[in-house]
Amino acid sequence: MNEDALEKELTFTRFDRMSERYPDRTAVLYLGERFSYARLRDLSERFAGSLADMGIKKGDRVMIYISNCIQWVIAFLGIQKIGAVIVPVSPIYTSFEIEYMIKDSGAETVICLDTNFCYVKEVFPSTGLKQAIVTNLADLLPFWKRYLGVLFDKIPNGKVDRDSRVHSFRSLLRPPPLKSQVELDPWKDLSYILYTGGTTGFPKGVPGNHIGMTSYVNDVTEDVAGDHLREGDDVYIAVNPLFHIMALGLCMSLGLNKGNTTLLMPMPQVDAILETIERYGARWLLGVPALYRMILENDRLARYDLGSLTYCYCGGDVLPIEVFNRWKERFGVPIYQVYGSTEAGHVTYRRIDREPKPTAIGLPLKSRECIVVDPETLKPVPPGEIGELLVTSPYTVKEYWKKPEETKYSYVDLNGKIYYRMGDFVRQDADGELVYVERSADIIKHKGYRVSASEVEAVLQGHPTVIGACVVGVPDAKVGERVKAIVVLKEDARGVGGADLLKWCRERLASYKVPGYIEFRDMLPKSKVGKLLRREIRDEERRRISKEKRAS
Repeated sequence: MNEDALEKELTFTRFDRMSERYPDRTAVLYLGERFSYARLRDLSERFAGSLADMGIKKGDRVMIYISNCIQWVIAFLGIQKIGAVIVPVSPIYTSFEIEYMIKDSGAETVICLDTNFCYVKEVFPSTGLKQAIVTNLADLLPFWKRYLGVLFDKIPNGKVDRDSRVHSFRSLLRPPPLKSQVELDPWKDLSYILYTGGTTGFPKGVPGNHIGMTSYVNDVTEDVAGDHLREGDDVYIAVNPLFHIMALGLCMSLGLNKGNTTLLMPMPQVDAILETIERYGARWLLGVPALYRMILENDRLARYDLGSLTYCYCGGDVLPIEVFNRWKERFGVPIYQVYGSTEAGHVTYRRIDREPKPTAIGLPLKSRECIVVDPETLKPVPPGEIGELLVTSPYTVKEYWKKPEETKYSYVDLNGKIYYRMGDFVRQDADGELVYVERSADIIKHKGYRVSASEVEAVLQGHPTVIGACVVGVPDAKVGERVKAIVVLKEDARGVGGADLLKWCRERLASYKVPGYIEFRDMLPKSKVGKLLRREIRDEERRRISKEKRAS
């Protein structure tokens, strides 16, 4: 697809075209309730109209602070239709985390679950928030399902204080649909601001324009899936959280932009996933290594018929060879690796028409250009040698949101093109595929999540008794890496232990960022200019684990 076509048909306008072509086809199946393309479009346009009536306009930022649910999809489409900018964040973030992101993004509206409304209420006085739209996971299900869910305590509920600033999501679906779609410049107008870990301890906002998102969605649909994807007659199961760029991109690529059915899972519960695959014949799946391992180790796996599964993708972390081999042996289909980042979008995919190599992350997408360089000189290394991966695309925004120093470090100008430094070390094999070798010591991969070591260190160092902290990832076969913190206390600190610091972290960080354990030391290794040598600690942990394995 050329640039003219990309500009004319963005991800949400392509969904509109699918809704005209397949109005009665199930677009999303959520907790047993079917939402046809026609119904989903109607709901999203009603929501868009209500947002416009509330004064939300083109360019305004709207935070989506909810779990996977049909409301997430409706909100995404509705916000895009009025030209506003989505700010998707994890529903397990604390008030400490969302306060920073609301202030940084300038969001004045937040869509949240009733179960995390307490956090939103807490930050109203300290941020520029003007209004909250509150929903429950079961809000759009039939009454009898909601009643049974409450009766058997299957649906979590939270207390919501109703006032003029708080609106019900369901009430915003009653007014008439949006009368006219807003004119957008796909190059200049933003589609989203996603947050990722920062090297300074603060999350960085990554702005994405409409054409940038459309470019990789189009690549996946046409060049990766191609004829393997059956338009209007295929089924994709969405397990990963939609606030993650890989999950959102595949939901649009394989599902809503091709007239197919997306099976939307609110939570990654293995038995529910397996039952859903069997019942609805899912052919496409995206998971993280931990999910594939949990499926293989499920005691009830033999009860389920997963014969429909044909195309399985893995992202978020490197897939262990052992899991790759066990999956192929158990189900007879391979797992294809995908690779990308919040900043660069989707970058590489293993191609379906090739037998995947367990260590390769694939070939670059058509709209992405990759080079492997020496991290010190930024000069390309010879084919087959290890170097840092740099990525560019003519379609993406090449800066962080209001973070010039972070931008200067992470984006580099080489021969007139701006490349993003992925921070990952790779090599290119004889077939041109990229093979993952190692990640930057600053990023920890825990259960598919990217944890910024600097962010956790900054929270620990905010404790009044902590003078220094170093956070590293400790290799773990089941979760990728465990988060470990090494802490130095002030000389006059008394009575402070690991439990106290973990409680401090839990109050300020999402659960997956909280260290698994804390070790106390008298000092941390630093360079001559005072820079923390995190890699030394990381290598030390690896040597310790290797020694323990040999001893056992």
